[in-house]
Amino acid sequence: MVGDVVTAHSRELGEWTAAQIVRLDPDSQTAAVLELDWSGPEPSSMANLGDITPLRLTHHSWNGSLSFCNQGWVLPRSHKVVGTMPLLHDKPSNSWAYGWHLGDQLARQRRWDSGVREDPVAAWKAEYTGEAVNEFLSRPTEPRSEVTQLTIRDVDTLDCAQLVTRFPEVTSLQLYGRLGLLSAAGELNRLTSLQRIGIADLFGMTGEDRLRPQSVPELESVDLYNIPAAYASAMRGAWRPEIPEGVYISILRGRKPEWVEENRNNPLRDWDGREHISPATYKRALTQYKATRKAVLEVFAVEAAGVWSSRLEEIGHAYGEAFNRLDYRSGFIETVEREELFDALEHIMNEAETLHGPDAKATRDSLISGADSARDW
Repeated sequence: MVGDVVTAHSRELGEWTAAQIVRLDPDSQTAAVLELDWSGPEPSSMANLGDITPLRLTHHSWNGSLSFCNQGWVLPRSHKVVGTMPLLHDKPSNSWAYGWHLGDQLARQRRWDSGVREDPVAAWKAEYTGEAVNEFLSRPTEPRSEVTQLTIRDVDTLDCAQLVTRFPEVTSLQLYGRLGLLSAAGELNRLTSLQRIGIADLFGMTGEDRLRPQSVPELESVDLYNIPAAYASAMRGAWRPEIPEGVYISILRGRKPEWVEENRNNPLRDWDGREHISPATYKRALTQYKATRKAVLEVFAVEAAGVWSSRLEEIGHAYGEAFNRLDYRSGFIETVEREELFDALEHIMNEAETLHGPDAKATRDSLISGADSARDW
């Protein structure tokens, strides 16, 4: 409710902290949350908080503004309401945050006030690439029981059974793949203290691998994107009933096996289902990408090396013009899409270099410059 004061334990502070709910917006399903300049033992009532003041930020580039932003309006189950009070601030917030992380800003502000300008390295946080974590898992070393926040990026393959054995105390797990394979995902149910799970662009999981509320009873955030359709459905079924208990759920882009096979070599796959890109526009864009890829690879396969550079510039120019026409019709190419279109050309050239060796590398700039010379986006 508006005016409620909520409290939560902060790992960054090592104690509890508090915030006030200032606004609720049913349309966006968000809560405007004002952090308070307080921390201490777990409070049982408002009286334990003493004199309450809003947290103002002056660390780094902050100029004294309030620590105040919009959060998803599902109050995490680890947070509790200790009372209500008149609003300390009544204006809307123009800032947005993903996930409730009460105490992070207060910890940074206190370090800044004490003269510490850099965030310390926290032993309980760990981040790996997929390759690095697999190398770690292959070695006979002791479990990293101190790690509670684990992020792994660029996953091609990952064995969850080994992962859980080596990181048994994880409470926040984020896994980002490259249409990679996640095996033994059901073993994540052994992470009995798990509070947050995020999985994106990973496959291999089945409905039987779903996380079960009785196994991970503290789970309060489920964020899944580009995952197997059966796993997505099973996770929705298991966790939607838990929303009233304080569980945030975002499960998007459940994919069939045939989608994975079709898109494994498609750098524009994230456009499929993107809010401002229609299915028809995505289909035309993918058709153009495939035509450009085919033309580039044919140049290296059948034409003389002396014409490679000029031919690739022509192909790049045609690519730029084709997306000019698409964008004129739909107006969908923004900053992110522009970068992705150039990344797609880089993807084609990486494939060409793999197939045809270092001679192809010298012509990379020709394809890019051809597109750059023609584009209006």
